Amino acid sequence: MITTSGLTKDYRFHRQSPGLGGAVKSLFHRTHETRRALDGLDLIIEPGEFVGLLGRNGAGKTTTLKLLSGLLRPSSGTVSVLGHQPWRRNFDFLRRIAVVLGQKSMLWWDVSAMDSYLVHRAMYDLDRATFDRSVAELAELLSVSDLLTIPVRKLSLGERMKCELIGALLHQPDVLFLDEPTIGLDVLSTAVIRDFLREVNRQRGTTIILTSHNMDDVEALCERVLLVDHGRLGFDGSLAELIKSTRPAKRLTLTYASPPGPPTALPSDVTMIENEGPIRRLEADRSKITEVLSVAPSWGELVDVEVAEADLDEVMRTVLSGGLR
Repeated sequence: MITTSGLTKDYRFHRQSPGLGGAVKSLFHRTHETRRALDGLDLIIEPGEFVGLLGRNGAGKTTTLKLLSGLLRPSSGTVSVLGHQPWRRNFDFLRRIAVVLGQKSMLWWDVSAMDSYLVHRAMYDLDRATFDRSVAELAELLSVSDLLTIPVRKLSLGERMKCELIGALLHQPDVLFLDEPTIGLDVLSTAVIRDFLREVNRQRGTTIILTSHNMDDVEALCERVLLVDHGRLGFDGSLAELIKSTRPAKRLTLTYASPPGPPTALPSDVTMIENEGPIRRLEADRSKITEVLSVAPSWGELVDVEVAEADLDEVMRTVLSGGLR
């Protein structure tokens, strides 16, 4: 579905001193610099995958999306999406993709979402029956059927984003690029959009590429994650593999009926994090979990046990600070 080889993107810019003097000086003499946003990216994405694109601000995530969707032309390397070179922006290519940017709207502000959809219908040459069926199906999934005739400027942020997703999927694209689709949304709207995207991926087989700083989005939706750092691919695999490679220890929470007695000598690679009241929290190497659980009942009356992976936000903080092994 998507392949890249040595994909590179450079941005050329100039620096200007502040004030009127700096503006006048820049008319006659400019110092240009080049910044490499993407540096030799190699990717293969199969049909039907739901992929999370992660990285710090400025790492190259949005640049990657724009290169894959044809909004930017690469400086070097090759990119193929659906057998096309995206930057050529052939109609056969554009009608098979969709892009949703969380901070930019493709709906006209002063008219209803349905009016914008009618323009999309003409652009993509959809017959009336297909168009009506697609609008009804998507609006029902997102519970916004009664909002489609209201001017977009009257909608809340969450309602507008739902309408944006409907517009992006009307022509049933094979690939959907999403850049921060849940930014600024409340918990309920975020949950609805996650469920919707999961169903679109499952029912239609749409290949979805998601960038998000909301780790809950990634954890809930993406079976595969790509970590981009300084324009290079730093990790490609499942979320579980990323967690294991970054934070190999697991978290154990032991709850007792009453404050337990002092623990016996802890196995190696096991650290006590909390030792107050009836709760004991430990961090243990995966290989030591069974050993800890075998001695835990001897400390007191054990009423509950929870074994969990490291918090994903903690994992990303470790990764972005250079802790990926």
